[in-house]
Amino acid sequence: MRPMRLLLALALGSVWETWAQSIGTTTSLFPSQENANTPALFPMPPCGQFNLEEATIDQMQQAMSNGTLTSQQLVLCYMQRTYQTQEYISSLLQLNPDVLSIAANMDAERKSSIFRGPLHGIPFTVKENIATKDNMETTAGSWVLIGSIVPRDAHVVARLREAGAVLFGKASLSEWADMRSSNYSEGYSPRGGQARSPYNLTVNPGGSSSGSAAAVGANAIAFSLGTETDGSVINPAERNAVVGFKPTVGLTSRAGVIPESEHQDSVGTFGRTVRDAVYALDAIYGIDPRDNYTLAQDSKTPNGGYMQYMTGKDDLKDATFGLPWNSFWTFVDDEQKTILLDLLALIESAGATIINETEITNYEKIVSPTVWNWDYGTTRGYPNESEYTVVKVDFYNNIKTYLSELENTNVRSLEDIVQYNYDNDGSEGGNPWPLGISAFYSGQDGFLASLETKGVKNETYVQALEFTQRSTREGIDSALNYKGQRLSGLLVPPDIGQTYQTAAPAGYPMVTLPAGVHSNTGMPFGLAIMQTAFGEAELVKWASAIEDLQLTSGNTIRRMLPRWHGYLERNIPVLNV
Repeated sequence: MRPMRLLLALALGSVWETWAQSIGTTTSLFPSQENANTPALFPMPPCGQFNLEEATIDQMQQAMSNGTLTSQQLVLCYMQRTYQTQEYISSLLQLNPDVLSIAANMDAERKSSIFRGPLHGIPFTVKENIATKDNMETTAGSWVLIGSIVPRDAHVVARLREAGAVLFGKASLSEWADMRSSNYSEGYSPRGGQARSPYNLTVNPGGSSSGSAAAVGANAIAFSLGTETDGSVINPAERNAVVGFKPTVGLTSRAGVIPESEHQDSVGTFGRTVRDAVYALDAIYGIDPRDNYTLAQDSKTPNGGYMQYMTGKDDLKDATFGLPWNSFWTFVDDEQKTILLDLLALIESAGATIINETEITNYEKIVSPTVWNWDYGTTRGYPNESEYTVVKVDFYNNIKTYLSELENTNVRSLEDIVQYNYDNDGSEGGNPWPLGISAFYSGQDGFLASLETKGVKNETYVQALEFTQRSTREGIDSALNYKGQRLSGLLVPPDIGQTYQTAAPAGYPMVTLPAGVHSNTGMPFGLAIMQTAFGEAELVKWASAIEDLQLTSGNTIRRMLPRWHGYLERNIPVLNV
């Protein structure tokens, strides 16, 4: 039995028996060996009299309000689901040992007529690079930070606790949020193992917020937080058939988050519906004195949150979207293109206008014409036009600042991390494979590239920062202003990494919605909307309208339940398709 399974078993054993007797369930917590090797393992049992599979936060709240469900029961049922799926997808890196007591407190408040809001009593997870001042670790999936003590909750965690949400645990991730290596197994970390998508366990689950998205997609948690520097919310969201919001840089505080780049890092949300993801967004956004970037939102964010912008399909008659065809759509495979074009036709049938003559200005210099490549400037011979030039320097400096606040550790710099990986090659893979571990084929070349910069903001860095920010911002903004007309958003295919790679250096927001699945791999893909800085209100408005259209049009492709393709396979690295 693996450590996580053992922990869950111990946590659930006697508690589950009491709960099961109280609700009269006949569902076995511990599946037989026969069941464990068949797809019959994966259907989600009811939570007492409540059908938790695909349940929305509103439905959970209604059940708790009428007394047929409690927060503690929700936690136990999500424990059961995690136990049921963890051996396959490794979505949870650490279970919060205090989760049941937190849920009990929320239940007690509800009984005393204290109601904190729509997230009161709702279980959630956070990516394991987000600090929690409790009995859990914050390590970015690396053994090097085990035992270190963070000074406080990350701002976003503190906000969710205030909202009454129940921290279930830490989600697995690509170690160091993909910063350490250029050739690696997405979703792998030495502490968490290989996170996998419940739709197909053999291929790339999306990263680096792999476990956050996979758990929501597998119905193993209500909602989750992830972080994005370049694609790490949007990519796993669309590859696990969930809604992913990547906010404007500065809308959600990064204080207490293990950093990558101050210019691009953003904390985002995952939910099975737009409404669920927006509930989480409303709880975490806002000004934080510990993150100066959040000061820019002072006059650009709404009073009363983003939930007020939720709409329905009838509002699409007022929408005009841009379709940057040559910038992104030309890279889409034929099957995906057919399904997405059918969805676009459905959106037009609801009254929306779609213009396919608008493009990202100068897109040829911004993104690679073949694959996602955040060092594309250097590939073209211009490191002073490369996003990676900026990120390498930022990481060296930003990680040193983060480490300086930790207690109970001697790790204070990137140099310390690199040396630890060499000294512990068997577990951390400091050297390239085959000396190191296969999950990190190139070892820690990302760290070494950052280390080489010594954090010096030289002329090349300054020029790269100016170019990447200006070119992507002007590119998106010009595409959003078609012949003097302000568009409602840009509809883009997020399975194409060039989409979120354009939004990343700009610091601009995106949202992705489930749209379909590949017939050959079973892996989902999405339809995303791109906006300008602090354009989240527009994203909420149109994402909710499109989702409503999907749900009411008889289109069953919006979100399909996981098919667990390759559930008996354990390949590392996962296939990058």
